[in-house]
Amino acid sequence: MRAAFIKTLFEMAQKDKRIMLVVGDLGFGVVTPFMEQLPAQFINAGVAEQNMTGMAAGIALSGKIVFTYSIANFPTIRCLEQVRNDICYHKADVKIVSVGGGMSYGSLGITHHATEDIAIMRSLPNMVVVAPGDPIEAGLATRAVVEHSGPCYLRLGRDGEPIVHPPDVDFRLGKAILVQDGKDLTFIVTGALLPEAIAAADSLRERKITARILSMHTVKPLDREAVLTAARKTPLVFTVEEHSIIGGLGGAVAEILMEADLGYVRFKRIGLNDAFCNKVGDQNYLRAEYGLDTHGILRTVESVLDET
Repeated sequence: MRAAFIKTLFEMAQKDKRIMLVVGDLGFGVVTPFMEQLPAQFINAGVAEQNMTGMAAGIALSGKIVFTYSIANFPTIRCLEQVRNDICYHKADVKIVSVGGGMSYGSLGITHHATEDIAIMRSLPNMVVVAPGDPIEAGLATRAVVEHSGPCYLRLGRDGEPIVHPPDVDFRLGKAILVQDGKDLTFIVTGALLPEAIAAADSLRERKITARILSMHTVKPLDREAVLTAARKTPLVFTVEEHSIIGGLGGAVAEILMEADLGYVRFKRIGLNDAFCNKVGDQNYLRAEYGLDTHGILRTVESVLDET
């Protein structure tokens, strides 16, 4: 996803001089072409994310479209006051890019994990929150947030995520993508766990259980109609996210379901419990340990099915 984002942003910046990239002294293996070929549109703010954010807000208020870029929780939690007061309050045209959403930087520990960021960012007024599910979505999301006037949070995987969608998939902010249809349950997925949910659905199909899969790339504004349609069409709804189950996609979907007064809806959040990650390993290892890989998703689904 990171490579798809940078490639798309570079192509757009070559044609639109308003686009600026401000980084927190990282990513030079990826951002070097941008830095070398568009030096007037590039700033290295150093390891000073609060300054990076305030700077970006000021530049945006002068008429630019500014992207800030850093690892995991640094452009969000570390500089939350600046994001809230400088960017969101002024509706500044700043796009905050977090590379390594979830536990992408697994072995570096919780300081480099972004597992509460969606909940925090979606609580901020004027903020749009986007977590693409594959590199195709990442490129299209980059174009979409450039075209959107105002604050956006773009949460990316680190790299190497498989492609799920065709290049011409219909991507629109605030509109879920129906990956496949099914009648027995729905997976509503945000971010890089989309391939894991698809693999889980493939395994369930062998048991004659069909799963409807929605890629909910935009967590705010959430596609309310897609959520309600899923609840009406399937008797079970699961949210899947590499994020705390508190306040993220699961919380957002639960809010819609409860306020819609649909009657009884079987609903389960699949994500990280309310605890810090106390294990060390790469992303795949940690997903397996915390039940977020294909097998973990299947275990959760099977436990719910066994209760019926």
